[in-house]
Amino acid sequence: MIVVSDTTPLLTLFKIGRIDVLNKLYNSVHIPFAVFEELTRNTEYPEEAEYFRNCPFLEVHSELSAERVSLLQRATGLDLGESEAIILADEKQPSLLLIDESKGRVVAESMKLTITGSIGILFAAYQKKLLTADEIDQSVTMLRGMNRFIGEKLFNLLLSLVHNKK
Repeated sequence: MIVVSDTTPLLTLFKIGRIDVLNKLYNSVHIPFAVFEELTRNTEYPEEAEYFRNCPFLEVHSELSAERVSLLQRATGLDLGESEAIILADEKQPSLLLIDESKGRVVAESMKLTITGSIGILFAAYQKKLLTADEIDQSVTMLRGMNRFIGEKLFNLLLSLVHNKK
């Protein structure tokens, strides 16, 4: 299975110090060029940009159909990174798409793509014993303070799954 990511899960995991779980869970993560640019072009975040420019487990793809991407953008109102990530995931079937934004998730699901987001990645890392329950608690605390596209309901679901398994 090929794992494709949009920008937000990568940045979210980086900011809470858990980006390493992606490599441990999936070995490599494929991203479209628009996502690579979003991760590396913002001069206000040089640490993030440097990390993602040199990230050994990211595979950047620039060979996507501009026509398909443009059509998806016009039809859905998604940004370029989300649109390219969805098209890349669709082309690389079977795939898992890492995406957090609800509008992008709805579009991806309507295209029958398998998706997960930052919370799902953390739970998968917990299931594989890459993170402890205490590390999940720390991650949720950090995420709550970041104004990410993650609802309180998802945080509570993750915490209940982790703590019911103790």
